[in-house]
Amino acid sequence: MDALRDVDPAQIGAHALLARLGAGGMGQVYLGRSPGGRLVAVKVIRDEITGHPEALARFRREAETVRAVRSAYTANLIDASLAGAPYWLATEYVAGPTLGHAVAERGGLPADTCRRLFAALAEGLASVHAYGVTHRDLKPQNVILGAQGPQLIDFGIARGVGETALTQDGQAPGTPGYTAPEVLLGEEAGAAADVFALGATLAYAATGRPPFGTGVAATVSYRAVHEPIDVTGVEPGLAALIEACVAKDPAARPGLREVIARCGVRDALIDDPVYLGLGALGEAVPVHEMRTQGPGLVQGYTPTQGVAVVPPGRGRTGVWLAAGIALAVVGAVAVWKLPLGGGAGQGGGSGRAGGQEQGRSPAAQTPGAPTPAGGAPGSGSASAPAPAGPPAYIRQTEPNLDDYNPIHRLCTRPEEERGILDFQTALPRSMDDPRLKSGKVEIGYRVQNALPDVPPYYVAVVVKPQHEVDENGRPTAASDNRQLGFVAKARDLYEGDEVQWKFVTYPDDFSMQLNGKTVKAPPLSQDPGGWTVVFRHVVSDTEHKSFVCDGFDSGPQKG
Repeated sequence: MDALRDVDPAQIGAHALLARLGAGGMGQVYLGRSPGGRLVAVKVIRDEITGHPEALARFRREAETVRAVRSAYTANLIDASLAGAPYWLATEYVAGPTLGHAVAERGGLPADTCRRLFAALAEGLASVHAYGVTHRDLKPQNVILGAQGPQLIDFGIARGVGETALTQDGQAPGTPGYTAPEVLLGEEAGAAADVFALGATLAYAATGRPPFGTGVAATVSYRAVHEPIDVTGVEPGLAALIEACVAKDPAARPGLREVIARCGVRDALIDDPVYLGLGALGEAVPVHEMRTQGPGLVQGYTPTQGVAVVPPGRGRTGVWLAAGIALAVVGAVAVWKLPLGGGAGQGGGSGRAGGQEQGRSPAAQTPGAPTPAGGAPGSGSASAPAPAGPPAYIRQTEPNLDDYNPIHRLCTRPEEERGILDFQTALPRSMDDPRLKSGKVEIGYRVQNALPDVPPYYVAVVVKPQHEVDENGRPTAASDNRQLGFVAKARDLYEGDEVQWKFVTYPDDFSMQLNGKTVKAPPLSQDPGGWTVVFRHVVSDTEHKSFVCDGFDSGPQKG
């Protein structure tokens, strides 16, 4: 959580404010204290969207949903102001990290822990469904790992039976990789869609990887509709249950009672030592008194812009996943619906989260991020000074083991640096893509959320064929390519309008420094098969680390 700023009010309604918990498209969330001393999470809708009928209706629906659903797995509504601007609501504060944050920090969870968590979340969804409500946006970032068990948060797009959808024309509710195929294809989101999201969420918990890989929203959603979920390395029984939950046909998915039964849980989740250890990843509640400076009561208060919050010392590294948020602040992610033929249209919202919400985890997407100079988040060590500018090219200092497997669509080596949460990438994946048939590969990247006044974060894109090349750019007999690969000039991720896509084209923008000679990138046809694409955080020509690894298949191998 972050300290209050001068523009923040000291009090909202009767609640004294203690800290900022997070921010997103709908507004700002604060940690507050009620007059009787109870901790609350106060969500304030941004002024600039109060005049938007759909956003306001969604906010009111969220308040009414939280008010109606009384469950051990949801935070109760404490107070709300919905009659006129400024609009806000307060819920119970639940201390603990999000599942997304915990897995990003720790990695995939053991199978037994996953089964206990699976059963608890299924029970939580069943309790919500009993009120005639479907969540419609279950994902790791919307699960708080509380001391008494998991809590479901963010009912901003939840829907009761018979209610009208609040999505924009041509868009589907939910988050890429967790939204059910039938919803992406235009059908209504029923209870079975929540089961799909539950299975995808547990796949992430078990593997530490986004369930349908990374990329722009349309690409991830296409895989959710047409391709199997990633459960590589998951214990077979657990993998089978996950696969059943994410069946493409909603009628084939098990009911929540069956999910609970198949988990075979015989002891409490809160007695699980791994689950207990995850609670330590949360943040301590501030104990300071209510501040007196800054704006006073909420009357006349203008909420801050919905930008990401960056803890001190972490720099500009994407949206911060605040631990202990009782009410998520990020609004519904817009996903372009896919036609029945499966064509991937333009995508918006958080893809990698990366996503790989990347690190093959958000668009790596492993949530969490390095400092701009490459330091580990929360390490307490001083960051290296930001570079004065990107180097003309980066040099190879050690064997490069990054390798993309086109069959499993995974890289065989973990990234060297934790990926930026809202970092997104775009590239073609298979030889059927016309962009690959043309012989040129356009590779895009961006950070989805803008943040103010932070140091540069230089990114170099590296493309590596299967085989090493000689000084003439011709393949050698080496069967295991350990060269750095062909590199495009590093660019500041935040230059210009940072949320806009930046693109490089292979082979036009790529070359390699080999034995003091510049080697131009060869055509794809020279080495058909799996090509590795790596995004590297560049501090200097010799200091650079991979934080996203992906790839594509250029066609059948020769011979």
